[in-house]
Amino acid sequence: MIVMKFGGTSVADRAATTRLIAIVRAARQAAIQPESADWRGPIVVVSALGGVTDRLLGVAAEAGAGDVEGARENIRALEARHVEVAGVITDHAARREVEAFIRREFDDLQRIAGALGVLREVTPRWLDAIAAVGEILSSRMVAAALTSHGLSASWVDARRVIVTTAGHTSALPLDAETTAALSAVVDPLLAARQIPVIGGFVGATVAGITTTLGRGGSDYSAAIVGSCLGAEEIQIWTDVDGMLTADPRIVADTHVVPHLSFAEASELAYFGAKVLHPATIQPAVARNIPVRILNSRRPEDPIGTLITRDPPPTGQALTAVASKTGVTVVDITSTRMLMAHGFLRRIFEVFEQHRISVDVVTTSEVSVSVTIDDARHLPEAIETLRGVADVTREDGMAILCAVGEGLKDDPTVVTRLLEATGGVPIRMVSQAAARRNITLVLRAADLGATLERIHRAFFERVRQVR
Repeated sequence: MIVMKFGGTSVADRAATTRLIAIVRAARQAAIQPESADWRGPIVVVSALGGVTDRLLGVAAEAGAGDVEGARENIRALEARHVEVAGVITDHAARREVEAFIRREFDDLQRIAGALGVLREVTPRWLDAIAAVGEILSSRMVAAALTSHGLSASWVDARRVIVTTAGHTSALPLDAETTAALSAVVDPLLAARQIPVIGGFVGATVAGITTTLGRGGSDYSAAIVGSCLGAEEIQIWTDVDGMLTADPRIVADTHVVPHLSFAEASELAYFGAKVLHPATIQPAVARNIPVRILNSRRPEDPIGTLITRDPPPTGQALTAVASKTGVTVVDITSTRMLMAHGFLRRIFEVFEQHRISVDVVTTSEVSVSVTIDDARHLPEAIETLRGVADVTREDGMAILCAVGEGLKDDPTVVTRLLEATGGVPIRMVSQAAARRNITLVLRAADLGATLERIHRAFFERVRQVR
């Protein structure tokens, strides 16, 4: 049994949903072949229609700021778009039922917008309730569309089966409770040869209060479902052919990485590879479930990327490079660090106190430099840190992360990597203990040219061979 997750671009409109139906049909036909060891499924997990979550969060912001009419105008536009996409449902009675469901959801949103306009406050709990609407609607629509095209599908409300903590906007799944809920709701559907369709990103607390798993959480939902139900494979259907050797928006001649390890994929996702959510890999790693990335716009040419625990050796030092901008470097300097016990602990307790995640760390005898990519609470943290040290910040920075299992076996890679930067000033250099990544911190203005040079130095010959 496989879990198939379809991103927002794969359900963006009628044409995209029609392609989804064809892909699921092929998977279902493969599952029921005589030689198939498991005739169940697939299980389908879907994101909201492309761009809908951002627009829903915009509705919340408008309502909270008192612009209720602006929020209501956006709600009406979203309702019209969903009704239009629901036209892919060929059974008239089923389509009318889904359209009524859509209207009820958006009528509720209209009332919520009015209430928030009076309160002038949008709490995390309200944000989750509003943002969850996208996946609730898309999954309901896809289930009806599959059934109307001859594939027996059942909608599963994610709030019934993904049980989470109460950490609104970034809730964590409760493994035992989620496994029990999925087994109770989804297993009978699979046994009846139904195709369960679940909205990603969304869950609920034990008390039934709606939560979300954080942005990009639909991938995470698919991995949770696959892990809890013992899937053979988790497929992430998106709008690119797989994990690429670099960001194609920056580097022109990228190519697909056909096979990489869980550890490599986690590093690349964390440091900016947008095709995969960083948390996705964790449930798959726990159960050693392969993850495959495929392009829903080109299902007839499934090149894809397969992610497993132990990929075959490639002979290449680097697998891919990832990058992200919007990074801030914080320098913390104090002579009191010298030979002092507990100084680093005090520093990182400040970041924990202000809920700031740190990406890269370098230290010397009297200074610590860290990078963060969310500076919203940084001014308060700096004020606290100045009680024990001198603190400066530098914005407009970027992280470039070169990843590859081959790094452990080739001691020349660091030298070659730095030579390939072409003399660009490097602010920080870090290599993790596992020795599968080298991280460079540099000015965001230098990122594009540096990525091009590194990619040319390490991947051009690979591309020519291919």
